[in-house]
Amino acid sequence: MAQLDAALAGTFAIGGELEVNRLGFGAMRITGKGIWGPPEDRDEAIRVLKRLPELNVNFIDTAESYGPYISEELIAEALAPYDRGSVIATKCGLTRTGPEEWHQLGRPEFLRQGVMTSLRRLKLERLDLWQLHRIDSKTPRADQFGAIADMQKKGLIRHVGLSEVSVDDIKEAQQYFSVATVQNLYNFANRKSEAVLDYCEKEGIGFIPWFPLAGGDLVEGHEKARAIMDKHGASGSQIALAWLLKRSPVVLPIPGTGKVRHLEDNVAAAAFALSDEDFATLDAIAKR
Repeated sequence: MAQLDAALAGTFAIGGELEVNRLGFGAMRITGKGIWGPPEDRDEAIRVLKRLPELNVNFIDTAESYGPYISEELIAEALAPYDRGSVIATKCGLTRTGPEEWHQLGRPEFLRQGVMTSLRRLKLERLDLWQLHRIDSKTPRADQFGAIADMQKKGLIRHVGLSEVSVDDIKEAQQYFSVATVQNLYNFANRKSEAVLDYCEKEGIGFIPWFPLAGGDLVEGHEKARAIMDKHGASGSQIALAWLLKRSPVVLPIPGTGKVRHLEDNVAAAAFALSDEDFATLDAIAKR
């Protein structure tokens, strides 16, 4: 059985100074169906969160829109006051009207409200990493970025991240504040953000791939990939996570779940160090 220790994934320093273990946890799935309302099994969700520090998972990604609010509230209930070294990252910039319904909202007053209420729900005095969930196409970018820069200057936010952005978006935002992380859809099977990841690596920006477990089925369905699975004694999803960790030292995967068993399966991936040959074989499979 693989060792269950997220520290085996190595570390990354967010903003050059906030060190976390690279295999983190995404807290979207500790809410109800459609990311709406409380989880079906609240006690299990709390058990998942309490298990994180035991597994050395010290980077937790959430958002006020998860629930909405439920994810942040459960994190605080289970873990506050937080272990020294734990980083709770949250996001604002989407509003909810029902299950699976998401709407961009980047007006400065909404972003400021989001930061202040996240601080209260998470029981923090400052947000170590706050991310703009989406750049709102209906609100001038200067208004959004300017409000974020002002909140950082006031000490409400330590580091700022962006989500679902292009390289040009990052460069534009950097005129207002230093971009510490980028969270885009990226995984073994979906490589549309390859150029963004390359830019992040060059600039020392943390890259948080959401939906990181996708591609596990692709691994399991290919003979050469199954040979790599067998060699490591790993599942397809674990190999997909190990591939992400190998892809770049700035990658911070955040697999999420509402089940302790699934959490432990995900953390086990930190122990599977792929060789350069393994990585190249898998990369070729995914690109085909």
